[in-house]
Amino acid sequence: MNKAYLLIGGNLGDREANLESAKNAISHEIGRITECSSIYETAPWGNSNQANFLNQVLLVETIHAPSQLMKSLLQIEQKLGRTRSEMNEPRTIDIDILYYNNDIVHEESIIIPHPRIAIRKFVLIPLNEIAPAHIDPVHQKTIEQLLDECPDTLEVNKFLTNVHNKD
Repeated sequence: MNKAYLLIGGNLGDREANLESAKNAISHEIGRITECSSIYETAPWGNSNQANFLNQVLLVETIHAPSQLMKSLLQIEQKLGRTRSEMNEPRTIDIDILYYNNDIVHEESIIIPHPRIAIRKFVLIPLNEIAPAHIDPVHQKTIEQLLDECPDTLEVNKFLTNVHNKD
């Protein structure tokens, strides 16, 4: 069984519901989710003129090869309302493959590990929560080390779900 670390996130619509819908689709179409980080609220990266994102890292066991995994994840994004017109735009859901086993993959449609892991705190903080000792096969450093060295200064905060008390 292959192990893939995925980052899910979005900043349009009901952000929490969109993450939950993505997790449900992943568990039905990709494989068993074995670990989930907390949900984090993060400032937008690369285009600050938009709402904050909610992000979460998942560890998934899958039989899919990397290219099939990517194809299936793109289909899930599309089913959940994702449209693509420009980089770093607002989105209902985004699903990135961070790691696939300890593989390094360079294909036309996919690069694994995700090429910008080491410069994005919104990826490293939730990843560090569930896999601090995981060694990045490109940088040959643990996630904890990459986080300590990360140059990103954007805020990343644990998201607390609003609880409404009913009388």
